[in-house]
Amino acid sequence: MASLRDQLGGLVYSTEHGKTCPTCREPLDDCHCDDLSEQQRLAALDGVVRIRRETSGRKGKGVTTISGIPLPSEELKTLAKTLKKRCGTGGAVKEGVIEIQGDHRDTLRQELSNLGYQVKLAGG
Repeated sequence: MASLRDQLGGLVYSTEHGKTCPTCREPLDDCHCDDLSEQQRLAALDGVVRIRRETSGRKGKGVTTISGIPLPSEELKTLAKTLKKRCGTGGAVKEGVIEIQGDHRDTLRQELSNLGYQVKLAGG
């Protein structure tokens, strides 16, 4: 544990740089935390796209989730947009996982296979 002198010796408040990142303490314009977390997310993927149907936490409403797509977040959003158009429903991208309303596993499996991804249906 750090001594009391070390704990109180840091910068408390400064208006010189404006808002700072809580993780790296750099000004928000110079912060690279989002880029690093995106690189770590992409490095942790195994190359298999998993499609599953979930209802937990959604009051019984079914949602098809697609995880493991090795794309940066901006390209992931454009892919989600095309998949939502293909299924004719709404959806969202949350933390690198595409959520599409309803049960569209077969349609999504065929579409992602046509795009060249290795697809697995996960869950029951």
